[in-house]
Amino acid sequence: MSEAGGGRGFGYSVPQRAPWSLVAATAALCLVSATSVWTAGASPMSREEKQKLGNQVLEMFDHAYGNYMEHAYPADELMPLTCRGRVRGQEPSRGDVDDALGKFSLTLIDSLDTLVVLNKTKEFEDAVRKVLRDVNLDNDVVVSVFETNIRVLGGLLGGHSLAIMLKEKGEYMQWYNDELLQMAKQLGYKLLPAFNTTSGLPYPRINLKFGIRKPEARTGTETDTCTACAGTLILEFAALSRFTGATIFEEYARKALDFLWEKRQRSSNLVGVTINIHTGDWVRKDSGVGAGIDSYYEYLLKAYVLLGDDSFLERFNTHYDAIMRYISQPPLLLDVHIHKPMLNARTWMDALLAFFPGLQVLKGDIRPAIETHEMLYQVIKKHNFLPEAFTTDFRVHWAQHPLRPEFAESTYFLYKATGDPYYLEVGKTLIENLNKYARVPCGFAAMKDVRTGSHEDRMDSFFLAEMFKYLYLLFADKEDIIFDIEDYIFTTEAHLLPLWLSTTNQRISKKNTTSEYTELDDSNFDWTCPNTQILFPNDPLYAQSIREPLKNVVDKSCPRGIIRVREESFRSGAKPPLRARDFMATNPEHLEILKKMGVSLIHLKDGRVQLVQHAIQAASSIDAEDGLRFMQEMIELSSQQQKEQQLPPRAVQIVSHPFFGRVVLTAGPAQFGLDLSKHKETRGFVASSKPYNGCSELTNPEAVMGKIALIQRGQCMFAEKARNIQNAGAIGGIVIDDNEGSSSDTAPLFQMAGDGKDTDDITIPMLFLFSKEGSIILDAIREYEEVEVLLSDKAKDRDPEMENEEQPSSENDSQNQSAEQIASSSQEVDLVDQESPEESSLNSHPESLSPADTDNAASISPSEQNSNPTENHETTSLDGECTDLDNQLKEQSETEEDSNPNVSWGKKVQPIDSILADWNEDIEAFEMMDKDEL
Repeated sequence: MSEAGGGRGFGYSVPQRAPWSLVAATAALCLVSATSVWTAGASPMSREEKQKLGNQVLEMFDHAYGNYMEHAYPADELMPLTCRGRVRGQEPSRGDVDDALGKFSLTLIDSLDTLVVLNKTKEFEDAVRKVLRDVNLDNDVVVSVFETNIRVLGGLLGGHSLAIMLKEKGEYMQWYNDELLQMAKQLGYKLLPAFNTTSGLPYPRINLKFGIRKPEARTGTETDTCTACAGTLILEFAALSRFTGATIFEEYARKALDFLWEKRQRSSNLVGVTINIHTGDWVRKDSGVGAGIDSYYEYLLKAYVLLGDDSFLERFNTHYDAIMRYISQPPLLLDVHIHKPMLNARTWMDALLAFFPGLQVLKGDIRPAIETHEMLYQVIKKHNFLPEAFTTDFRVHWAQHPLRPEFAESTYFLYKATGDPYYLEVGKTLIENLNKYARVPCGFAAMKDVRTGSHEDRMDSFFLAEMFKYLYLLFADKEDIIFDIEDYIFTTEAHLLPLWLSTTNQRISKKNTTSEYTELDDSNFDWTCPNTQILFPNDPLYAQSIREPLKNVVDKSCPRGIIRVREESFRSGAKPPLRARDFMATNPEHLEILKKMGVSLIHLKDGRVQLVQHAIQAASSIDAEDGLRFMQEMIELSSQQQKEQQLPPRAVQIVSHPFFGRVVLTAGPAQFGLDLSKHKETRGFVASSKPYNGCSELTNPEAVMGKIALIQRGQCMFAEKARNIQNAGAIGGIVIDDNEGSSSDTAPLFQMAGDGKDTDDITIPMLFLFSKEGSIILDAIREYEEVEVLLSDKAKDRDPEMENEEQPSSENDSQNQSAEQIASSSQEVDLVDQESPEESSLNSHPESLSPADTDNAASISPSEQNSNPTENHETTSLDGECTDLDNQLKEQSETEEDSNPNVSWGKKVQPIDSILADWNEDIEAFEMMDKDEL
């Protein structure tokens, strides 16, 4: 799902209580000043090359949209690996992800205004006719209120906005009579029953046909919703009210926003991720700018731009000040606790926060936007795509990538704000990676694992709604677009709403509920737009100078600003707090530090060492906080070591005609046979074994000789199957699950174990495919007879000659980023149960740090103290391996004090009573960390 959008085609922040005429004038001024700047460190891209890249984006869109229309329409989405439509109820459930599907041709509606932006006006007219003829909004299906609003309602409104624009131009859509608007109004009324709560916050789901009535609706019993789900309605609902004159939609959306603002944590001015829709209590009290909250902040600022209501700008600036004070740790954005914002709630970030630099451009705060964007770009250059989640030391946490557009969005806005051609090169890299790694014969497939390059049978509608729109606009000149993009604002799904709505049908009373709660710093409202003097004061290399220190942030160095350290430590030159990775139970100095942090050490009879923290015994509140962080790190090390014992996924890549390496299937590894991570990949044609289960001597050895044998799971041990096909002369084996319909999309990674005997005699590679992935190979055999595959630890680059035969080539292939990827497993945290608000602990065995089931204590074997749990990873831990950390921290302090004089570090030190009072909330948040889902 796409929970982060953009803004207008430039970066600006309008002054407080500015009349709308001034806002419009400011917009024009900003566009002139911002786009005239470019950084001297990057060579300007010629118009010819920009046109070539723009044309390449058009061809990519045609490939995705054309295959959807040919193979999937009228289904909601295309399944690009199997070349068919995804219909709700006919495919295995993917959980909440399927709540976006309502049997209303989602991809077509989501793509309407993209067609106009890409100058495909005839296709747009045909698409509108199909929507009016075929789409039914009265289906008996439960859908997400949030997703239906931003994708379907937003898509219909965006389509209507550009339909009336084209009609006014006099060439296209002359027959159009607000039919899309009438559909949008019908859908709006279908969503209104979701707001039938005491708080005014909507239910997260609704039945399109029956609303929330029981039992037909099969929904309406939920108690919680995410902040973004309830706070990302105002643009679409207000636009619907302004277009139609029916004020009820804007009223309901405003009431939900008012309630969220009232329930913010007053001392930190932050909001949590999940809230009870009936009581207003925060269910999840961690706060960030990624999944679950992101577009709430976005819509506060954009609601001011679209509607001209001062209170929205005041609220946004209040939240933004809190974000930059607590969550922003340049270049990172880390979740914190709303009641104790100095305490990080996570050690990883999710991909949805990639929208935030774009929002900062709209705000006019360019420096942190450049920093975070550059950090994200370095992660992309390492993995080819942005993993769904990654740790603070830039290792993969969740390996999926569903072709999210947020990074492309921020790239577009940074280019519009700076004119720096560097961002055109970033966009060029995105295009090349999509074509090289995600393009398949029937569209573009999401990445199942960015480390292996394996695919998922999924192409979300937001890929067409947003990705191609932002990439095309990045390379387009003003004359390349048939309308003025500056007359519109982007929703979070990149749908276009006209700015003239601000003066249309203004019937809503605007009660300012902001000032009664907070006193705002006037400095939040100083800028009208980031002109060249503010952005690049006497230095054309300003943007490059911000990016340069982050060039090696992922691979080689320890970036500053990653570790939040007390101001007192900076001033006194004290050492950073003890990190769990450095702890040695035999070091007296470390034991003294533990005592100061309220952590006691107990030697157990079995040789283990147990750690138990009592916060009340800490020397100070600062030491208690350090102790809590130390225990959290020890827990993470435990989980990390456990997961390092697991084998990472492997890849089966179809390399024969007509696939040529463009289809990559996620495969489970075997704990026996050839290790593909240590040896060269195995390539060969596939052949089915007889018997198919491979549980006895093969009757067709001539068929599998020198080939990769296909075997069905079941009836005997995996090792026995491997021996039988190896004896028949096979060079490898693929075991296909016998559970029909199983898929790597819905099932966890499967690892094939041995038979309890010595398996050194097995020397061929063995991989496991679920039924759905296996059927792709079997179907290919039926259609093409000879199918060649590559078994490897990660997908390999395709043969350029084969590429040229099948798809338009790029002269810039030689400049593609390396396909180097990390093959380490994702780092998920398994936390211990903590029984009291005053005590946290964990246990581990001598050979691996693993949480105890009952003792709630940390124990470590002395023999393990000198080992570094992260030494086998390709990236360097940001918490260690730095040669001059003290100097870096001092330099960071000076930089932060210069760049952000309003931040008072002294206010961040909390008394011990506050820590004890909030202890339960901390424990609850820590336990929630490993259960979070995007």
